[in-house]
Amino acid sequence: MPKSTKCRKISGLPGQFGFVPSDQMGEDAIQLTFDEFETIRLLDAKGLTQEQCANNMGVARTTVTAMYDSARKKVAKMLVEGRSLIISGGNVKFHFSQSDNYLGNLKEKGEHEMRVAVTYDNGEIFQHFGHTEQFKVYDIENGEIVHEEIVDTNGQGHGALAGFLFGGNVDTLICGGIGGGAQVALKEAGITLYGGVSGNADAAVKALLDGNLNYNPDVKCNHHHEDNHHHEDNHHCGGHCS
Repeated sequence: MPKSTKCRKISGLPGQFGFVPSDQMGEDAIQLTFDEFETIRLLDAKGLTQEQCANNMGVARTTVTAMYDSARKKVAKMLVEGRSLIISGGNVKFHFSQSDNYLGNLKEKGEHEMRVAVTYDNGEIFQHFGHTEQFKVYDIENGEIVHEEIVDTNGQGHGALAGFLFGGNVDTLICGGIGGGAQVALKEAGITLYGGVSGNADAAVKALLDGNLNYNPDVKCNHHHEDNHHHEDNHHCGGHCS
């Protein structure tokens, strides 16, 4: 029987989930797993020792050494051969902390409340999750909005925003386009996603509460065609608020 790999805890995500050479799309992209990325983040960017990295990830030091060696070889191959790099996969469990309130001065979420965040720009749903500068956050109780507030993301992007929302006790996100890596992070954080939505933010939340929000369950994020995110495969939301 092959030895099963121990699940690795990761608490940081890349600001981008892929890198492409300027003169090509790179179909033979190299895959860097989330746990390999985490070793680079902790060891090189954060300056932790391998022992500290192992403790953070919940694995043996020898496992960290192997992952780090693999990650460095992949990054070197990407640079030397001019290949694309994607960051995804791996035997990981996302570990976001809720010890801090990342959403500023929002009141503590009640036991029976729902907290909805919407990517926000001047009243409208911002169409690229990873570049959103603000969320509008709504607290819902008994199917009614009891509090709403606009919060800044403080320059965080893509996967880091999943931790930002999780730390603020958000359980539902409405947005336009969103990439696959960020979707994985949101799922691991227990945040329900309604993507591919456009139009007025307030109206979208009310439609969600009424059970008639149009969204795309197969939403993707294309940086060059953001305006087309919401035109395909709309889906009707049955609602889940009482």
